[in-house]
Formats: sequence, C-alpha cells, structure tokens
Amino acid sequence: MFRILSTLLLTCLVATSVFADMVHIAATRDATMIEDPGGALANGSGPALFAGSTNQTVNGIRRALIHFDVATALPENAMIDRVFLSLYQSSNNAMPSAFSLHRILADWGEGASFSTGGKGAPAEPSDATWLHTFYDVQYWVQEGGQFIPHASATEVVEGADFYTWQSTTHLVNDVRLWLHAPQKNFGWLVMGDEDAKGSVKRFDSREGMTSGQHPMLTVEYHMLGE
Repeated sequence: MFRILSTLLLTCLVATSVFADMVHIAATRDATMIEDPGGALANGSGPALFAGSTNQTVNGIRRALIHFDVATALPENAMIDRVFLSLYQSSNNAMPSAFSLHRILADWGEGASFSTGGKGAPAEPSDATWLHTFYDVQYWVQEGGQFIPHASATEVVEGADFYTWQSTTHLVNDVRLWLHAPQKNFGWLVMGDEDAKGSVKRFDSREGMTSGQHPMLTVEYHMLGE
C-alpha cells in the first residue's frame, strides 16, 4: 500500500510540474521567388505567395519563403511538443498537389516589389529573387534558394481552403533550433510539384487583405519545474 501511495504521489508531483501551453505566431516576413535566370523578378510585398509550376513554357517555377520569429514568441526554456503551419490557398486551382516545407539555410529579404499575380514584378532593393538573398548585392549559393533537401513536412493541397502541415519530428526540430539559435532561423521554403505544369497554388501572404487568412505557426509547448 505504501508503494502504491508513493507512486501516486510521485505521479501527481510530476503532472503538476508540467504545464501545457500554445502560442500562435504570425509571419514576420514572406516572399515569392520567381524563376528568372537574371534574378530581376520578385514579389516581396504582394498579397499572395506562390509555389509550384505555372503553365509557362520556361521559367515557370515559383517558391514561397516564410519566416516566423520563434525566439521572441516563446520562453527561452520552453519544451516544444508539436508544431503546425497553416496557410490559406486562395486560387481556383483545385488540382491535388503535394507541397513540402524545407528549412532555409541562408538569410533573405522581403523587399517592396509588389504583384498580385504569379508573374512577379521588377525586383526592389533587399528582395529575395531566384538568384539573390538580398537584391542585388547578396546571392544564394545556388539558384532557386539554399535549403535542406529533405522535407520537414508535406501536405496535399487542393481547392480554396485552409491547409495545415501537421507536426512532424523535423518540424519540431526546426522550431527548437530557431528557439535556441535564433541566428539560424531563416524560415521555411514552400515547394510544390515543379514537374507538373499548372500545379502552382496561391497562398495568402502576411500582407493579404483578410487578416484571418495570413500564414500562422502554432506551437504547443510545456514548461518544466514551475
């Protein structure tokens, strides 16, 4: 009986020392990289992000970049449990297509270039382009962005609606890294099916007209010893 009571008491003490919590983090910057051999096109401040492949015969690839300031939003000693990314797909393209998140390995900028469509606009200073991390003075190591090849998470996207990339070990590890080493937080690259023409999707950006449809990172975490 003493052993049972001791076990129950220990369980209660452990349970009361763990406090689950949740935080919703809005994107601090986002942009679309427009495939362009000269690196002269961008979309840093437009109302939408584009990823996938357009119907263009050449230079049709689009890749979205999203950054969240994790270190400011979470306690430094937070124990991260689960991570979810939510985006709103706002185009009329209902063709099912897989979109993956890849951790970016270099810093990049969100310039003033503005386009409502997927063709982009002339790049402005500090824009992320197909060639530049910051137009037109700093460059990606390789064209199209510098990122981890394996996906941190993948979600099939169809018609206009909210889509959530579910928590994975890789997503959790990405956010843990950004919490404890903010200098390595360069966000995620959103990549669609770049081999299928017409696979491009439009996602509302942080500058989109409807605030409830902006990119959102949800982090579930707990604190120990409080």
